Amino acid sequence: MEHRISGDRLRYSHSSRDWCCYSQGDNRRNILGPDDVEDQAEPGMTLAIGRLQDARTHVPLGTVFAISPCLALTAFHCVGDRHAGQVKFSRVKCIWSGGASDAIYQDGEPLIDIALLALKKPIPEHLAPIQLTTDIPEHTPYVAPGNPAAIHGVVRFAASGKVSWSRGRLVDGAPVIQLSCNESAAGLPLQGLSGAPVLVGSTLKAAGIVRWNHPREDHPTLAAGAAMYATPITAVIDRWPHLAVTDQPRGESLAEIVKRLAARTATRTSGQVAANIRQLLLSADLGLQENDLNCQEGLDVDGQRSWIDVHPGFTVLEIKRDLRRPGSRQVAEQQLHRNLMLRRQQTENYYIGILTDGIEWLVYHHVDNVLQQQELATFNLEQASLETTALISWLEALLATQQRIKPTPKEIIAKLGSTSPSYKIDSAELAAIYRHCRDHPRVQVKRDLWAKLLTTASGTNFIDDDALFVDHTLLVLIAELVGHAVIGFDPQDPEVGAEKLMSGGLFSEVLVGGVIEPDFFDWLAHAPDGEMFIKNMARRLTRFAWDQVEHDVMKVLYESIIPKHVRHRLGEYYTPDWLAEEVLAHSVSDPLEQRVLDASCGSGTFLFHAVRRYVSAAEAEGKSLPEIVSGVGQHVIGFDVHPVAVTLARVTYLLAIGMHRLNASGRPAFTVPVYLGDSLRWGEELSFLSAENFSVPTDLDHQSFVQDPSWGDNSESLLFPQDIVADAGQFDRLVAELARRATARSPETAPPSLANAFAALGIDDDSHRALLQRTFERMCELHDANLDHIWGYYVRNIARPVWLARPENQVDVLVGNPPWLAYRHMTQNQQGAFRAMCVQRGLWSGASATPSQELAALFVLRCIELYLRPDGNFGFVMPLATLSRSQYTGFRAAHYRGKNLELKVAFDRPWDLHQIKPSFFQQSVGVIFGKRMTTGEKANALVQSPEVWSGRFETKSASRAEAAEHVSRSVEGIRIVDEHVSPYARRFTQGATIVPRFLFMVEDDAIGPLGVGGPRRKLRSRRSALEKKPWKELSPLQGTVEERFIKPVYLGDSILPFRCLETLNAVIPWDGERLLHCEDDRLTQYEGLESWWRAAEKAWIDNRSSARLTLVQRLDYRRGLSQQFPAAPHRVAYGASGVYLAAAIISNTDAIIEHKLYWAAAHSLDEARFLTAILNSNTLTMAVRPYQARGEHNPRDFDKYVFRIPIPSYDPENDLHQGIVRLAVKAETVAQGTALPSGRFEALRKRIRDALMDDGVGGEIDAAVQTLLSP
Repeated sequence: MEHRISGDRLRYSHSSRDWCCYSQGDNRRNILGPDDVEDQAEPGMTLAIGRLQDARTHVPLGTVFAISPCLALTAFHCVGDRHAGQVKFSRVKCIWSGGASDAIYQDGEPLIDIALLALKKPIPEHLAPIQLTTDIPEHTPYVAPGNPAAIHGVVRFAASGKVSWSRGRLVDGAPVIQLSCNESAAGLPLQGLSGAPVLVGSTLKAAGIVRWNHPREDHPTLAAGAAMYATPITAVIDRWPHLAVTDQPRGESLAEIVKRLAARTATRTSGQVAANIRQLLLSADLGLQENDLNCQEGLDVDGQRSWIDVHPGFTVLEIKRDLRRPGSRQVAEQQLHRNLMLRRQQTENYYIGILTDGIEWLVYHHVDNVLQQQELATFNLEQASLETTALISWLEALLATQQRIKPTPKEIIAKLGSTSPSYKIDSAELAAIYRHCRDHPRVQVKRDLWAKLLTTASGTNFIDDDALFVDHTLLVLIAELVGHAVIGFDPQDPEVGAEKLMSGGLFSEVLVGGVIEPDFFDWLAHAPDGEMFIKNMARRLTRFAWDQVEHDVMKVLYESIIPKHVRHRLGEYYTPDWLAEEVLAHSVSDPLEQRVLDASCGSGTFLFHAVRRYVSAAEAEGKSLPEIVSGVGQHVIGFDVHPVAVTLARVTYLLAIGMHRLNASGRPAFTVPVYLGDSLRWGEELSFLSAENFSVPTDLDHQSFVQDPSWGDNSESLLFPQDIVADAGQFDRLVAELARRATARSPETAPPSLANAFAALGIDDDSHRALLQRTFERMCELHDANLDHIWGYYVRNIARPVWLARPENQVDVLVGNPPWLAYRHMTQNQQGAFRAMCVQRGLWSGASATPSQELAALFVLRCIELYLRPDGNFGFVMPLATLSRSQYTGFRAAHYRGKNLELKVAFDRPWDLHQIKPSFFQQSVGVIFGKRMTTGEKANALVQSPEVWSGRFETKSASRAEAAEHVSRSVEGIRIVDEHVSPYARRFTQGATIVPRFLFMVEDDAIGPLGVGGPRRKLRSRRSALEKKPWKELSPLQGTVEERFIKPVYLGDSILPFRCLETLNAVIPWDGERLLHCEDDRLTQYEGLESWWRAAEKAWIDNRSSARLTLVQRLDYRRGLSQQFPAAPHRVAYGASGVYLAAAIISNTDAIIEHKLYWAAAHSLDEARFLTAILNSNTLTMAVRPYQARGEHNPRDFDKYVFRIPIPSYDPENDLHQGIVRLAVKAETVAQGTALPSGRFEALRKRIRDALMDDGVGGEIDAAVQTLLSP
């Protein structure tokens, strides 16, 4: 204990050194033993009070007590010179009961005589940290256990008495508690008690820290009287506010901790920041315990440094007080680099680093032994508005220390998705691993085949880049590790290597096939650092409770990792769970009897719910678990050409069955029936089946997943007898065994005999054995050429779709969401095959519809043709345009004929989902249903009015039950018609394509004082913000052009209901007889036009994308311009697209109508008015709406679909027609009299529509048109 006179310090000499306090005796003695704290700590626990000594010399310094597993308090004068304010012992040792901890001085306050120590390792587990309290009423009894040096022969000793005064103060201003001390009054020497806790209350909480008493003048080592003084805990908490939480239940005050972290005060230390972070880690729901953290402190060139090693999270946090300080970050990065390298060497695990000052949280990892910051993974507390939940979620995604997390979409995205910090780290590390082995032949062959498959799935939209291959590898790895967890394996088991995890070896051992196989992505298991990466990923994934899955989590994972723009570019739109459930409920009436196939299964959403329907029905019927597992594989099947999707779907299939069923006693051998294959079978003339054998080519340049018309019979093939292929289980086991033996043998050695394998598999036919031996030898050759490891996977998967197409194997129900691959994005080979297959089946809509043709309709029809038995049902999610657009006319016919083909279907009432919000696909969606008819039955075309669904809910994540609460359904009474029934269809045509606009559209340029001379105008190109490259980068044209060639132009946005806006001007080389061009002699007669046109043609030739059209041909494409001359006195024009139709009369015979308008010459003004009234009516707009293509939110194109409505020819003798004309005249007056402000044309159209309705004439027109169009 320190002796003081008037607050000044007296020093005592000991062994030629000055000491403020000391203790003597056995430094292993307990201060308080278990018997003394039976009621003060948890059963079997001892209060954490110990002896403090110098770490180097072991000289005793006083008493210390722990307030948490890694923090302790003592008096400042025990470790330093209070008068000078200097620390003398920065490294000390705390001797506890049953152990010791090295500690570092973290912070202190000399005036009030307190010091905070950071323990390098936690206190022993049997010790209880002492809680703090600020509640200390006067006259309260206390006990102060410590270690007075002069008290000999006692294992434990404590000063005791009562609190005399809790609000005392020394002359230097330091606050103190005045204590009456029985032991001091008795004259006992108490030196060494300094730093002891003053414990009060029934639970013995620390209310103060012992600091000094008055010495006797005659005997300075003894106290004068009974008074003893202690620093109150209120002063401790004022100095270190974060310590107050030690008096609060765990889990509370997280917001306060975060608030303190965000307070960059000038006086705070890294130790204080570290203490707050430590408390946050322990208090938040991160699954961390005290002994999971190793908190340490030290000094570096930047001053004090602190760090925390989170053992179960394989993470080191390097902590600074303020990263904005010059040089602070660079010094900390060096320390972090050394720490991470050391941890990796010690644990043989990936470690990540976090550098933080509590506000900025920077993430680091090693790439090729170089420390790199992952900038995309950073977190800034201020930018997150001090959001506690956001910080905790970010930390957990990195540490991965929670357990039994329910795998909801929200949790999957937060902890594994592309926005999570863990994904940023994982993808960067995986990319680095790939760079080191990408040129290996084995890796190259896998990458090549992956690229070919993705080309089949996505056409020219697929871009073969490293980033996508790495992301796909990561997705497959995650799925395969989840698959192990589902079946009950622990992928973290040190006895299980990465190669076994990615080859499916564990599944084979328990007779579960078809889940994980050597595939395109198992290169990682053989790569340097691959083992470590896989095991680290396994740790992250096993923290989820995969037995609680209620939806297709693999879909959520895929959509959260692969960016939206990439998925849309590849045409990947995954069906939401609620819709898949609805389609299945509509299509599958008897789950236990009907066999269901999704031939484009994606991640397995339809499979998941089909499996769940089967399982529910089987359980309701009382089937045993083994019967359920065996039966479901025979009734729910999936195909896909996307290699990643297939792996995800297989794991989804397992999740749907459920962990407890797969682990049930007596579970039979089971194969997941999800296969990689091209369901469409491009190049249909090529067959894998001969009369006796199944043949698979092995030439990767023309491999069978991507059919190429140039493919021939030159490649050596793998051959299998048909009757063995017929037995899926036997065939799968055979292929797996051949692949295993081919890869297990040493390269360049003779292929071993298969006699034992044949015997085990029951293959007795000698011809079959000989054929399979030759196939095995070919597989060995592939292995020796480093082209192995894929063929087992390849053969097994391609066989099943081919086999299922045999009539006796066809399924009862087809469901799914087919690929929506546009014709323009198909490869050249695919385009040729697509067109041929469409022509044969009557689906080809002609060259004019080519840009809008896409794969979905052919895919559905082809799958019905190949895989669906007669009388079987189908239900498919389709583009909404399928129900009405012209490119699907042949599909809607329901009767398809061709060479060796006649197929009939009966379509049922479709669903229209465009009013379900928010939109879940980029374009509007419908669902079609029907069944395959027998040859003698009548087809039923897709013409029924759709059932329209409307509602707003969480469309991405809702279940069927949740969606049903928000959905309403209705049937609109409009029957789909596939031909134009109005005589006006032949008279209306599309306007001229005046593009590139800046070559034609002009505005007046400034002229000089003398003008331009003659009937000419000085012009320059009229530019627009909507121009595209390369045109927007070109300089404008300028020149003087003859006025006769400057034409007014009506654009799509020039037309309002019953009114035209002002036109723009364009240079049009029409001389009254023909369009002029540079090769035409007449052009030279017009100097101004010739100069302009030659400049325009040069710009066109230099920048056009194709040499197919000259500039005049482009301008007059399909005679869109020349057929407008000579112009009729009255033309009717309406907008080609929009939400509402808008039409007006154009009476300027010199004007050009642009291609965003459809127009027709009227025989009279009355006929023109008759047509504009009908076209502007809401009645017609609503009637046409089912035919319109829809954008993400609204209808788009009207085109000539308006003439599928029976608009009759104008009859001047018909009273109804005359009445409509009179209403049109009135509407023209209202429209012309409506004031129009500046603004977009959509708003101006609405203003006029509102004016018409306010006047009443709008409603009258709607009623008259309704009467006109009624049957």
